[in-house]
Amino acid sequence: MQVVYEDNHIIIVNKESGEIVQGDKTGDVPLSESVKAYIKEKYAKPGAVFLGVVHRLDRPVSGLVVFARTSKALARLNDMFRNNEVHKTYWAIVKRQETKGERLEVNAEEWTTLEHWLTRNEKQNKSYAYDHEVPHSKKAVLKYRVIGVSDRYMLLEVNLLTGRHHQIRCQLAKIGCPIKGDLKYGAQRSNSDGSISLLSRRVEFVHPVSKIQITVEAPLPNDNLWQSFQ
Repeated sequence: MQVVYEDNHIIIVNKESGEIVQGDKTGDVPLSESVKAYIKEKYAKPGAVFLGVVHRLDRPVSGLVVFARTSKALARLNDMFRNNEVHKTYWAIVKRQETKGERLEVNAEEWTTLEHWLTRNEKQNKSYAYDHEVPHSKKAVLKYRVIGVSDRYMLLEVNLLTGRHHQIRCQLAKIGCPIKGDLKYGAQRSNSDGSISLLSRRVEFVHPVSKIQITVEAPLPNDNLWQSFQ
């Protein structure tokens, strides 16, 4: 766990792949408990430490997670996330798309919007994307642009316009660009550490209490492919 920003009301940490944000049936120690222990030790807090979970990242995803340190910040952050006032930017390494007779170039100025209808299978813990509305589906919208290209992969910057289960993973797989290492959504092989190559790269919002602008960026994972896109 790496703390990248903290003040009296919020704390932002860089989650490693494999960590869970909140406790689940596995019984593994969640990131929230590690953050509580960090606060308790650093500030010599007596008794229980308050920490509010305002959003989550899938277990194999790495990057920034925002926690609230006070009930006031928690209530306001919950409203901000609900109203899309917290801007999150993701980076994803995906299978490179080949275009017949054309060389794929980076075009960071060109954004592409994806719109699908997603259904969720609870038993499989998986979402499915459709080009049209189907029963029990929810509309999912994101924007992406190509910001890096290698021989086999592309680096995409992704902005979510809705917040659906496994949305980035599911929508990118739907267009033939599964995230590297994401076996659940069509990657051909897993990453050696069990991660998928999806990073919560940047978070931007107006501080819920002080009202100053907060912009925090996560470092790239210590991996040769990620580092090649520096």
